[in-house]
Amino acid sequence: MCKVQIGNRIIGKDEKPFIIAEMSGNHNQSLERALKIVDLAAEAGVDAIKLQTYTPETMTLDIHTGEFFIENDTSLWKGQSLYNLYKEAYTPWEWHEEIFNRCKELGIIAFSSPFDETAVDFLETLDVPAYKIASFENVDIPLIKKVAATGKPIIISTGMATVAEIDEAVQAVREQGNNQIILLKCTSTYPATPENSNIYTIPHMKDLFRTEVGLSDHTMGIGTSIAAVTLGAVVIEKHFTISRAEGGVDAAFSLEPQEMKMLVEETNRAWKSLGSIIYGPTEAEVSSLDHRRSLYIGKDLKSGDVLTRENVRVVRPGHGLPPKYLELVLGKNVKKDVLKGTPVSWELLL
Repeated sequence: MCKVQIGNRIIGKDEKPFIIAEMSGNHNQSLERALKIVDLAAEAGVDAIKLQTYTPETMTLDIHTGEFFIENDTSLWKGQSLYNLYKEAYTPWEWHEEIFNRCKELGIIAFSSPFDETAVDFLETLDVPAYKIASFENVDIPLIKKVAATGKPIIISTGMATVAEIDEAVQAVREQGNNQIILLKCTSTYPATPENSNIYTIPHMKDLFRTEVGLSDHTMGIGTSIAAVTLGAVVIEKHFTISRAEGGVDAAFSLEPQEMKMLVEETNRAWKSLGSIIYGPTEAEVSSLDHRRSLYIGKDLKSGDVLTRENVRVVRPGHGLPPKYLELVLGKNVKKDVLKGTPVSWELLL
């Protein structure tokens, strides 16, 4: 498995999770709002901001009927044509450089999802450090080859993709001599439900394709992302907005600033807790051994008295014989006077 590095961040199991805030169309066609999203994401502690680079014309045809019109009752975007949706959601290309410069000033990484080959050419002029392939484009092999040929890390969302389709995408990257691949488990519903997230796929995907694996999470809240980290996810991508109440094409399933901050903190805590396989006391636990239960004399005794359940107690602290020896010491005689509170030891017994 090839080491993946984006900007100054190495990505892998020995590093804290790489957190991506997806801006998408939540800027609501305001550059000022887009820059505010960057500011708030940086304050929340994310590693990267991701844009989407397309125009309505590079996404679909200017047709507003039939299959170009969204009629799905469960869709957030029901009642819009694809063309008008992308017109509302796209990030003007002339904004990219200013947004990327703001990210650089704030010390976070900026990159994007190109949706056609012209977007790749444009992003190359901005020297992006990595690329993301969206779920709906993971079957666009010509686009994937174009991105892979840049030699830069490529993150591929796997929403809807079969094993065969994921394999085709991965092989297309590797055929270009590029092994810097991260796959993201993804459920392409908006929002997604935890029940439909199936994050047990993450370790299986890692073994099957020999790549780093993360999660593009469209669920509400942060629980699914935290669980994904415990299963080996090294990247978490979440849509991000200033306020869901203020609207936006993806606002309904986007995190707000305090939630993103919590995501950063809790995924990092989950990652730290993974540790390694270990039994017995850790170095930090050694002092706690004193507080285990052990055998203690519970009454003052004279030399020759017999130990019974009335005068031997299993109590804390742990300076006496372990409790497993209780039955063995019962019936034995003490060889000297003993005060209540004395730990039972073999030296006490005749």
